[in-house]
Amino acid sequence: MSIGTILKVSGPLVVAEGMRDANMFDIVRVSKQRLIGEIIEMHGDRASIQVYEETSGLGPGEPVESTGQPMSVELGPGLIGGIFDGIQRPLDEIMSLSGNNLTRGIEVMSLKRELKWGFHPTVEIGSDVVGGDVIGTIQETDVVLHKIMVPANISGKIKKIEKGFFTVTETVAVIEMDKGDIDITLMQKWPVRKGRPYTRKLSPNKPLITGQRVIDCLFPIAKGGVAAIPGPFGSGKTVTQHQLAKWAEADIVVYIGCGERGNEMTDVLNEFPELIDPHTGKSLMERTVLIANTSDMPVAAREASIYTGITIAEYYRDMGYSVALMADSTSRWAEALREMSGRLEEMPGEEGYPAYLGSRLAQFYERAGRVVSLGSDNREGSLSVIGAVSPPGGDISEPVSQATLRIVKVFWGLDAKLAYKRHFPAINWLTSYSLYLDTLGKWYKENVSEDWMELRNRLMSLLQDESELEEIVKLVGIDALSPGDRLKMEAARSIREDFLHQLAYHEVDTYTSLKKQLLMIRLILAFYDIASEVMSNGGDIEIISSLPVREQIGRFKYIKEENTGEEYEKILNEINAQLQNSVAKEEI
Repeated sequence: MSIGTILKVSGPLVVAEGMRDANMFDIVRVSKQRLIGEIIEMHGDRASIQVYEETSGLGPGEPVESTGQPMSVELGPGLIGGIFDGIQRPLDEIMSLSGNNLTRGIEVMSLKRELKWGFHPTVEIGSDVVGGDVIGTIQETDVVLHKIMVPANISGKIKKIEKGFFTVTETVAVIEMDKGDIDITLMQKWPVRKGRPYTRKLSPNKPLITGQRVIDCLFPIAKGGVAAIPGPFGSGKTVTQHQLAKWAEADIVVYIGCGERGNEMTDVLNEFPELIDPHTGKSLMERTVLIANTSDMPVAAREASIYTGITIAEYYRDMGYSVALMADSTSRWAEALREMSGRLEEMPGEEGYPAYLGSRLAQFYERAGRVVSLGSDNREGSLSVIGAVSPPGGDISEPVSQATLRIVKVFWGLDAKLAYKRHFPAINWLTSYSLYLDTLGKWYKENVSEDWMELRNRLMSLLQDESELEEIVKLVGIDALSPGDRLKMEAARSIREDFLHQLAYHEVDTYTSLKKQLLMIRLILAFYDIASEVMSNGGDIEIISSLPVREQIGRFKYIKEENTGEEYEKILNEINAQLQNSVAKEEI
């Protein structure tokens, strides 16, 4: 343990001398108030410390004590349903101790020590185990079975294991190793800046189904993939992330409110416990971990919150679960880096951000992936990371957006113009992209439909044609277009309004299965194809565009899942009948 004294205080940065025995990234306790900090730079015996609490009132000469441990999170039962701050302190515990006003230097355990958990062994005495093997399970919530794993660097024989109720610190098993016996508890610690190990990474060739049509059909994300949602204020980043948290095919959701406004995080804290998980019928909190670090909390703690969240997510990935991590937003995290970099007097990069911004973002996003976990049973888990970016004024040419785009494979660009037109999700189909399309094409072909990618490409082609035709319409008016081009405009309008527009608050429209999405696409394209044929035989675009069947196509998204097959056939027959009738009327 190293004890030094404060030399200088500059906002969240404290410089202490006499810290010769301390190491980089050690956790320290600053002053008599014992504020939590982390060493981020060492020069001889002088340490620069990033303090994760308010530093007003601190002065030179006060003591600084190093714990000799890196910043770590406690991993074990009790995480699910928890609401933590950026350094994994449970907010309910803090509130019970200090009331509504957060006391500085308050020390609380991340996992409740007095709670007992029912442990069921899955191995017997004498079994050989290696790091990552599951030795028992705990029913953490109604929907999450928590697997107790052997720590990564331990292998040997089970000497003792028992069934029963234990706290997170009590020994549940003893493993006999060459160098002596090791006690295994329900909890393990892991340094947050170091990714958890796995056996091997797998190709991201399975989609993360979200039920959001613009995502699943046009810009899908793979399980274990990384995506960015940049957009200006009010364009729907938070709503999109809530929808993904609720509907994405993930067993566990980790939601990090990193530097978002306090009222937005309050909405999350109020809404998530009330949301009913559509997959289980229980509260969404039964499979969610929330990390709340709002913009009025100390800036430096934002930096820690991202790593705390992803380490918890990796822990559940190692159990073999599919985990979705929402980071809202990495722009605020980058602002914390910029502030600390400025106070350390480092050479600034573009717009004052540190030169290492890109590499720090890459270190965070590369911890995502679909992997084979450690252990002898070849468990497969995935961690998908979806990061919101809040560029000032929606200008994605700024450094955080650009550094993020160089790393992520999916870009869901939110558009304020679409949001003002009340088109949600406001994902702009002309600027967004997904680089997973090639690897996911085979899965869609085998599991949804042979022609899925072909249909998807036709939708994109019509939307791009519409964009070009709109320029002409603005210059010379719609009457200057040929009937064929006007039909394209009508088809694209149908794609936008009937397919891409989706109501998050409508009980049926909020989620659409891939099967229903396929039928919706087929109806829109069937109308376009048959109408093209009818027009080549002399059909009138005015009559075709005002046919009643178009209203039926538009209302198909509100049809319940079980009735879609029957309704699809009905509308398809109507399309044929009404389009053929439109030609007959003209001939008369």
